[in-house]
Amino acid sequence: MTIDKRSVLVVDDDPEIRKLLVTALDRMGFTVSQAADGKTAMKRLDERRPSLLCIDLMLPESSGYDVCEHVKKTPTLNGLPILMVSARTMPEDRAQAEELGVRVYLSKPFTQTELKTAVAQALEGNSP
Repeated sequence: MTIDKRSVLVVDDDPEIRKLLVTALDRMGFTVSQAADGKTAMKRLDERRPSLLCIDLMLPESSGYDVCEHVKKTPTLNGLPILMVSARTMPEDRAQAEELGVRVYLSKPFTQTELKTAVAQALEGNSP
């Protein structure tokens, strides 16, 4: 498996949110790939490990939780930093995400500054 340094896989079914995230992460110096559903995300993760997974919770095909579970169970993805970006703000959503290895949970809508901070927090302790 190839590991991409300074790369992010953005997974969101909303094309506008995906575009916003891709543009912002590109400006931060990341190489960005994207997927619109959980099934495609898992396929991309199995082909190439990014340095960060930025994922929505509510996705077609497989949920963000399903993708996080896949990451947790796949040895080659062990320790992959996950930033969950979701409109769901219930404490139980955050708790379940944390159980599945999500480092940072960013609520939609968010500002560019909040996104930068969340990315930095998610990558904390990882070499670039």
